[in-house]
Amino acid sequence: MNIVTQGKKERPTNILTEGKTLLTVNIRQYGMYIALFVIMLTFSILTDGLFMSSRNISNLLDATGYIAVLAVGMTLVIVIRHIDLSVGFAAGFLGAIAAILLSQAGVPVYLTIPIILVLGIVVGLFNGVLVASLGIPSFVASLAGMLIFRGALLRVTEKTGTIIVKDEHFNALGNGYIPSLFKLDDLNFLSLVLGLFVILLFIYFEFSKRRNKIKYQFEVISKGMFTVKLIFVSAIIAYITYIISGYNGFSWTVIIMLGVVIIYHFLTTSTVLGRHIYAVGSNPEAAHLSGINVKKITYIVFGSMGLLSALSGILFTARLQSATTTAGTLFELDAIAAAYVGGVSAAGGVGKVTGSIIGAIVMASLSSGMNLMGVGISYQYMIRGGVLAIAVIFDVMTRRKRG
Repeated sequence: MNIVTQGKKERPTNILTEGKTLLTVNIRQYGMYIALFVIMLTFSILTDGLFMSSRNISNLLDATGYIAVLAVGMTLVIVIRHIDLSVGFAAGFLGAIAAILLSQAGVPVYLTIPIILVLGIVVGLFNGVLVASLGIPSFVASLAGMLIFRGALLRVTEKTGTIIVKDEHFNALGNGYIPSLFKLDDLNFLSLVLGLFVILLFIYFEFSKRRNKIKYQFEVISKGMFTVKLIFVSAIIAYITYIISGYNGFSWTVIIMLGVVIIYHFLTTSTVLGRHIYAVGSNPEAAHLSGINVKKITYIVFGSMGLLSALSGILFTARLQSATTTAGTLFELDAIAAAYVGGVSAAGGVGKVTGSIIGAIVMASLSSGMNLMGVGISYQYMIRGGVLAIAVIFDVMTRRKRG
């Protein structure tokens, strides 16, 4: 028998019953993890294990990186009940500017990256001003931005069509891997250490969060279920680390993606700013009456989206080692899809950045698995669209039940 602490009351519960209850109550949060597990298991069986090979998983995560970064920013935008359609071509345009600075202006990489990130913030703040100060609907404001950046991208690339980037340090962001130091049974040792660090970090934050909840007499799961959760998640992280370490180890793209997730997860769950963002998303009027500066939060969220658009453009340009006229096409739709599949509510106020990353991996896994099986691109679009529709339908039905 185990104990679940709820305020000052303690009640005994069976761990299986508790697990079923937690799954039912938090189906929105856990559903995407179950879906990812089912997708990976299915494709592993259908491809005779090729899907879960070290090379494929590594390539899958690398290909997800620039969309996952956008999905993190898009999560916050949707949480405050807005949308940003400009992020795709903004990423493509800013990536092209980075290529021009590196290849034509001779600006060193250590200056180019900060310049592009600052430009991204400026772009995001411009959208924020249109939405928060002028009252233009975010759909219309960002649609205008999308057209502007698409034209700007065509303008800066029209002479050559493609701008080649030869800077090795910049290109390593999209194609390089962290050094191994030395091989341990053909595994990347530093990647194994990094995986262990992530596990320890996860355990530390879980214990810290549990202690705080008990301190303020909030409900917590039983010790048995808490232990099961720690073991299960740690085992998944260890397994993925083991797979990736068998093929060059963690790429710099994945490291950057993990860094973004950790930073934004901390900001949204452990800071006053994060609480204000979710308060605005839940009820903007009530948030304003409680003293929260709704315009300021809107500026911050759109500025953050611009920053991550710039980072996404850098990663994509580095991955291709060039800037092209089609860079950024449909990025915004992939990011929105990843956010919704990851559990963000269309009504605002609900959603986690970690969920959006899982959503991005789910969509990338579908594409990767279907490519390995030789499924036609037409069917791939239809299947991915169906998955997105199911995710939104599930969100609507869940809110109706709670209502």
